[in-house]
Amino acid sequence: MRKSDSGSDFKAVKRTSQIIYGERQHLLAVLNSLQKFKRDGAQAKEEKTHLEAMIAERTAELNRFHPKWDEHMQRARERNLSADQLAEMAREASADDYLLLRNIAENPNTPSSVLALLARHSYDAVKENVARHPNADAKTLQMLAEDSTRPLWLLVACNLSAPEELRASLRRRMEQMDAAGN
Repeated sequence: MRKSDSGSDFKAVKRTSQIIYGERQHLLAVLNSLQKFKRDGAQAKEEKTHLEAMIAERTAELNRFHPKWDEHMQRARERNLSADQLAEMAREASADDYLLLRNIAENPNTPSSVLALLARHSYDAVKENVARHPNADAKTLQMLAEDSTRPLWLLVACNLSAPEELRASLRRRMEQMDAAGN
């Protein structure tokens, strides 16, 4: 066993929707895998019961973010939602509902006012989606490009909706890095 597998190197993290959803997906995959093989006996039934209980617990955890979380999550992905509906979803969302906010930031109808708020979220994937979103306004894109803690400026540089002056300055930055061998 590798040292990193022991668990002693892991930091405690907040249980966000992204983490809980990922756990549930892995548990569902294990359950699906076990069901593909003919296994008789009490142990197989016990394993199935334990997995189903763990899946149900993860679903209950997700539903604490929002009742019927799965339906709410699917709705955030719908391309026919209006800007007002997406703004309402973002307002009502828990700051820990990373996966929902990530999907809102990815939806093509999300308005610039919501993207400006999401650009300040702690989860990098939310910020990344804002940096490449065509509805992000110039002020938001400038803020993301100036973030020295993350390389979001690369995504802003590729965003065709960013002001040309900003994109040109970011391209020069890339050229300088290339010339310096970085």
